[in-house]
Formats: sequence, structure tokens, C-alpha cells
Amino acid sequence: MTPVQTTKMSNFRWVICGLLFLATTVNYMDRQVLSLTWKDFIAPEFHWTDANYGKITAYFSIFYAIANLFAGKFIDWMGTKKGYLIAIFVWSLGACMHAGCGWVAMEMEGYQSIAELGQLTGDAAVALATISMYLFLGCRMILALGEAGNFPAAIKVTAEYFPKKDRAFSTSIFNSGASVGALAAPATIPLLARAWGWEMAFIIIGMLGFVWMGLWIWLYEKPHQSPHVNQAELNYIEQDNDIAEVQNKQEAKTEEAISFWRCFTFKQTWSFIIGKLMTDGVWWFFLFWAPAYFSDQYGYTSDSGMGIALIFTLYAIVTVLSIGGGYLPKYFVETRGMNPYLGRMRAMLIFAFFPLLGLLAQPLGAYSPWWPAILIGLLGAGHQAWSANLFSTIGDMFPKSTIGTITGIGSMAGGLGSYAINLTSGEFFDWAAAQGSAFTFFGFEAKPAAYMIVFSFCAVAYLIGWCIMKALVPKYKPVVVE
Repeated sequence: MTPVQTTKMSNFRWVICGLLFLATTVNYMDRQVLSLTWKDFIAPEFHWTDANYGKITAYFSIFYAIANLFAGKFIDWMGTKKGYLIAIFVWSLGACMHAGCGWVAMEMEGYQSIAELGQLTGDAAVALATISMYLFLGCRMILALGEAGNFPAAIKVTAEYFPKKDRAFSTSIFNSGASVGALAAPATIPLLARAWGWEMAFIIIGMLGFVWMGLWIWLYEKPHQSPHVNQAELNYIEQDNDIAEVQNKQEAKTEEAISFWRCFTFKQTWSFIIGKLMTDGVWWFFLFWAPAYFSDQYGYTSDSGMGIALIFTLYAIVTVLSIGGGYLPKYFVETRGMNPYLGRMRAMLIFAFFPLLGLLAQPLGAYSPWWPAILIGLLGAGHQAWSANLFSTIGDMFPKSTIGTITGIGSMAGGLGSYAINLTSGEFFDWAAAQGSAFTFFGFEAKPAAYMIVFSFCAVAYLIGWCIMKALVPKYKPVVVE
């Protein structure tokens, strides 16, 4: 036997996957600090209205979408090690900067204490609210700029450290950091704000990113340069090269990058864009609106014991079940002998049926609020499994040198979808509430009817997206750089 055959394979690729999971968890927690502190802690100090907060979140979504368009190209240009470090440094800095917005607003307006702010009325209160809103908006833009680099970098690292048959599973693991972040944030951030002030909540959560940077500098190198990856593991990682899954060997050697604008000439790019545009907004809708939904429909506020239990249950279901989303395409590839793309698309079709459970959330909610929590959790699990496989289709179709760029383009489309569904839903809910019993849908009136309509769109979005993707790229066809 050769030394490679007798040497036990190292498993350092899973350590790298763990770092990607931690980065994604921190990413989501940093994003949620404002949503969990503004109503009870920030608004009373700076006289914010819902419109002030709505403007901040709306512009964050747009700026995040635009930043995603260029983040992937930046990661491809800088490389995964430096690019990821810069991205998390920028978003962690932006997260911590939120803590100074109150002090800057006070200095600009000439106030000496928080107690003085609470007594303001009329034009003075409006002026303070406006100035503080724009200060927070500036910090949110810095946060968005850095956070846009997370998924392009993570997907590129996954393509470096995992063969194609394992990428959906590894992506589902690090992508579950979104769910873990959604679980950890409401359980920790309000308590931090209550104990030490909302400013310290931003600083403590923001500092987690700087801790991660130290781990990344210490542990990450490309597989063939890492002292933690032995030859057996390297052979496993690079097995796709041995079975010639990319037929153009010259492409595999040169890894020529595809220009940004040329990416839009490929149907494979548009397939990914459609997949993200149709479905990312569904995840963000439930992330942003689930607490309000349980409050509006059942009277359980987000800080009540029952409200926390419902939200925790929802995301616990998402977290546990979504990790298994990577196993199904692996079964199709290894057991059924499908090529990775065909196996992934077959799995995505199955996962696209999970969101149909959202059609039952409103009707069964009449019996117990636990039904919507469970059904929306299953919908979310289907989304995360879908998302992990959707990200992996990039590695199936494009050379590694362009993965970051394509991921960034798709993430921009997802950000636009998120902006559209959340902005539209907010206005739609207000309109429906004002209509009262004059607005009905499937037996529901006013705002419950509006929720039913939005839930219905979320339920069918994945099947629509899958059909369009399949029409654009009906079979495995990797992009060849000539």
C-alpha cells in the first residue's frame, strides 16, 4: 500500500466549516441588535416613531443588496483569507459604532443627559429623532457593507475545502448559523440591554467578530498550504479533479476568472438570481415579522414568556431540521448515481414543497398559536435546506475563480427580494387594518386576511422559483471559460 492509503485522513475541513458557522451566527446577531432594542430602549430616549425605524431597515436592505453585487468580486479579488477578514472587521466595527450614536446626537443638539432627552417635546423631539435616525442609518450602512461579504466568502471557502458531493451538507451546516443567530439573539440581547444599557449590547455582540478574526488568522490557509490537512484529506478534497467532473481540463488548470458583466450572459447566472430573488425574501419576512405576527394575532409580545417560547420553538425547528438538507442530494449522488447538479435540483424540488405548509398556518392558528409556530418552523427549515443546495449549484456550474462573484450577484437579488416583500407587507398590513371587515380573504378579515395573502405567496414562491430555474438550466451544463 502507498503512504496515502495507510494514513488516516485528517478532518480539518470540518473545523473550517465550524468557523464559517460561527461567522454566520455572529453576522445574524449583529444584524438583530437594533431590532431587539429599538422599541423598548432606544425609541424612548430619541423619540423614534415606527416610520423612523422603518426608514432605517428599508435603507439597510437596499444598501445590503447593492453591496452584495460587488462583495463577491471583492472576495474573488482579495482571496478568501484577506477578504473574509476585511468583511468581518468592517461589519464588527459598524456594529460597535451604533453604541456612539446616542452620544453624538446629544453633542450635536447640545443636551447633557439622557433624562433631559426624555422631556423633549414638539420640534425639539422631532429634530433629535431625525438626527439620531440618520446616525444609526450611517452605522447600518457600514454594517451592511461588511456583512455583504459573509456569504460570498463562506461559499468560496466551502468550494475550496469540500468536494462537490459534500458541499450542500457543509453549506447547510454553516448556513444554520442564521437560525442559531435568530435563536441566540432574542435570548441574550434584550437581557444585555436591560443589564448594562443598549449601548453595551451593540459593543458586546460586535466584539464577537474581532474574536473570530483571531481564530481565522490562526487557523485558515488554503487546503494544500494548511499544516492541519494531511495528504489523505487533500486527496479527498480534490477528488473532483481526479474523476474529471470538469471536462475542460485546461479550464481547471488556468482557473480564468469571468468578468463581472460577462457573468450576466450565462443562463446559469440567471438561474441562481431567480432562485435567490424568489425565496430570500420569504426567510427575511418571517425573521422580521414573526414576533409581530404572534403579537397581532394572539397577543403575545416578543418579551413575554409565551412569545419567547413560540419564537424559540420556530427557530429550533429550523435549526435542527435544516442541517439534514445536505444529506438528500448526497443520497441522490452516491446511492442513485446522479451528477451533483441533477441530485441537487431533485432535492430542491422536494424542499420546495415544505413551504406549502405555510398555507395552513393561519387556519390552524385559530385552534392554537403553536400550530403557526410549528408550521412556519417547518417552512423555514425547508428554506434553509433549499438555500444550502441553491448556493452549492454555483460550485457545480462555475469555476472556483468566479464563485464569489456569482454568489454576490445572487445575494444582491435576494436582498432586493427581501426589501420588496418587507416594505410591501408593512404597507399592506396597515392598509388592511384600516379597511377592517371590508377587506376579506379566505374567511379572514382586515390584517389577518393580509397575513393570509402574504403567507400564500411565501408558500408557492419556491415552486415557482424552481420551475424557472429548471427552464433556464434543464440539465448539468458547467460554464466553460474560453
